[in-house]
Amino acid sequence: MRRQWFTVGAVVVAGACVAGGIFWSGAKTPAAPETEVPYTGPITGGVRLVAYDSCADVEADLKRAARKKVTAWGLDDVTLYRSGPMPAPAAGDAAPGKAATSKSGAGKPGPDHSGTNNHEAAADEPDLVKTDGARIVTVVDGTLRVVDTATRKLTASLPLPGGQATALLLERDRALVAVPKVEAIDYDSPTGGDSSTALVLVDLSDGGARIEGTLTVDGAYLDGRQVGSVARIVARSRPRLAFPQPADPSSTTAVERNREIIDDSPLEQWLPRATLEVDGQRVEKRVDCGSVSRPSGYTGTAMLTVYTVDLRADLGTGEPVSIAADGDTVYGTATSLYVADDQWSRTGNMPVDPRRGTDSHTDIHRFDITGDGKPVYVASGSVGGTLVNQYALSEHKGNLRVATTAGQRSAVTVLSQRDRGLVKIGEVGGLGVGEAIQSVRYLGDTAYVVTFRRTDPLYTIDLRDPTRPKVAGELKITGYSAYLHPLDDGRLLGVGQEATTEGRVTGTQVSLFDTTTAPARRVAQHHLPGANSEVEFDPHAFLYWAERDLIAIPVDTARGSGGVLVLRRSGDQLTELATLRHPEPSRVDSRVRRTLVAGDALWTISSAGVQAADLDTAGQLAWVPFG
Repeated sequence: MRRQWFTVGAVVVAGACVAGGIFWSGAKTPAAPETEVPYTGPITGGVRLVAYDSCADVEADLKRAARKKVTAWGLDDVTLYRSGPMPAPAAGDAAPGKAATSKSGAGKPGPDHSGTNNHEAAADEPDLVKTDGARIVTVVDGTLRVVDTATRKLTASLPLPGGQATALLLERDRALVAVPKVEAIDYDSPTGGDSSTALVLVDLSDGGARIEGTLTVDGAYLDGRQVGSVARIVARSRPRLAFPQPADPSSTTAVERNREIIDDSPLEQWLPRATLEVDGQRVEKRVDCGSVSRPSGYTGTAMLTVYTVDLRADLGTGEPVSIAADGDTVYGTATSLYVADDQWSRTGNMPVDPRRGTDSHTDIHRFDITGDGKPVYVASGSVGGTLVNQYALSEHKGNLRVATTAGQRSAVTVLSQRDRGLVKIGEVGGLGVGEAIQSVRYLGDTAYVVTFRRTDPLYTIDLRDPTRPKVAGELKITGYSAYLHPLDDGRLLGVGQEATTEGRVTGTQVSLFDTTTAPARRVAQHHLPGANSEVEFDPHAFLYWAERDLIAIPVDTARGSGGVLVLRRSGDQLTELATLRHPEPSRVDSRVRRTLVAGDALWTISSAGVQAADLDTAGQLAWVPFG
């Protein structure tokens, strides 16, 4: 079992996305999908999202939850422990043989191009780079830059206010960029102070880049999704309370003092704010009490707030809605948005639930996003165990499949909607005893699940009958795949780490599997000793260009040299075409972060610049430094 340490800001990413999207206007609840499997059993797992009756109820509940969790240091967990790999964006039922592509519009017609390696093709995800084929827009170095793919020249450069831009979305001639306001963070405060995020709308028409407006929201940027032209951006905020540094953290006096601070604080310090700046005019809005909710059974000490932005319209205040919770994973399709909260960040504060038979469980909330406005809450359910990342979830034929690890065992559970409940209708367990799930990929009625401790069992799960899922095969090899990507002809590509028979990792491994039989067979392997890849933690870094059978994977070696490993797949063979590297100007990070295809060239992007290479030979065609 691998172990990872990371901070709160790195892990809460996806779950926040949906939780804030609750709409309590009394809109009619969408009906369950017509293709769901009939079920006559009892509805179980009574978790729900519930609204408050008044502002007084909001204030009392938030303070009650905070009093229970507060320590001598305040409300924040400094460092969190979790087994398994770091969370990574997920992939759903993408069409085999092609990477999922962005559905963002283009400013002008362009040649064939790759898109962001999204979870679902219809739900675009924010990333460091976007392209519409005619231009490449990037914030990889914190500055928004535009490169023309025809002339292979830099056409615009726009410094963004606040801090290091983290992600962007693209729709025709507009880009939406999330920029943390670093200067707003109070590093002397145990809770991090008043951190905020600027959502910057940029006009890219006429080859330039101009800020149209800025929406500054309380909290750290977590994640977002874009369906059509509508983006939903999520921020995670703490109450704006000043907890002093404790002289003696072991004393009860420090905790009681912090509880008094909680009791004396006005509600305004708990509700997130949003400030809109357009053409020199400022408008500030606070989340309304009627737009705040919580999961039944617990109240979090953070606020997860979703802001809705139509990239084709004028920038507004985002119609914010919030939930008092800590979500971990978001999964979205063109019509549904799911939030999964495995609550591991609250381990130690939550009692064991004997009804679930385990001390870990995941609550899942489904939202309807068929409209252009706020997501509408539909249903909730629970499963035992925790998720590895978004890949563990998949909506198919009206059901939701969920892969989880609980203690020493893993399982795949099938949920179906009944009224406002997501009800278990089938489950297969006993996967990887003593191991944890490392990656999951669902392809139609089949799931592929990788577990790892010393060896890598690749399980083939038959889901054709969702009420009776079963293991159809198990392949044991050394190492593991942290990301699985479908190709064509029943082939599956895995990117992860090779390992010894004792489980010690030895470097980046790319595996090609034949899934036409069960168990699957590994038919090709490429090993880069001592290396690791960002793809293991962020599939946005992965590129498969089916038209040329090209696979591009950013890699870093133990010596600190980074580049992009370019492989060509020919049938059941993997051949190294090149390892592309960028020039290394002094004091500039030249590690390649992303790879894409546009303008009949293979483009690699780093903080130092972008490079175009020939699709057949990988020879350099152009180098565009950022300077």
